[in-house]
Amino acid sequence: MTATPIEPPTKCTVLPGPDDDLLTFPNGGDRYERVYGSLVVSPPSTPDHQRVISRLLVILDDAAPPGLEPLPGVGVRADEECLHIPDLVVVPEKACGSGPLAAGDVLLAVEVAGPHTRLFDGTNKVLSYAAAGIPVYWRVEPDEGPMLYVYELDDDSYKGPVAYEAGTTVSLSAPYPVSFDPAVLVAPRGSKP
Repeated sequence: MTATPIEPPTKCTVLPGPDDDLLTFPNGGDRYERVYGSLVVSPPSTPDHQRVISRLLVILDDAAPPGLEPLPGVGVRADEECLHIPDLVVVPEKACGSGPLAAGDVLLAVEVAGPHTRLFDGTNKVLSYAAAGIPVYWRVEPDEGPMLYVYELDDDSYKGPVAYEAGTTVSLSAPYPVSFDPAVLVAPRGSKP
């Protein structure tokens, strides 16, 4: 898939002002992202969605070398007109602050697809994250077993994705070495897949 800039929509409601305005929206559980002036609103996550994020956060945190930190649900400024909120990111600890992260600081962005985000995560975010230079993007599809799709940046676009099924051990080297079976991402706490 070649990364081409996402064209601004021609018919949409345009948000005036900087992305920081999104930070003042009411926090009722909805996720607000800005994509070329359009407001993208996602409903609150389901418990199954949060389970995947929680399991992956623990896996990434346990494997993280000193100086790198996995974080859930933080703002990432992909460019001047896009503010995304990936489900998880891995960044250098020194990049952590009080505002949105710069895309250049993100080593890994992770999205857990849900019924309301599946198409956006599999198309727009692939292009936007590649254009922003995020080296690795993981997309988890819980309803597919689960399935882990890994995209790695090659020049200005992602190669792949490489798909990993539940029941196999995934050994990845980026953003740092980590191994796990995608099945653990949906397994109830304390159970073995």
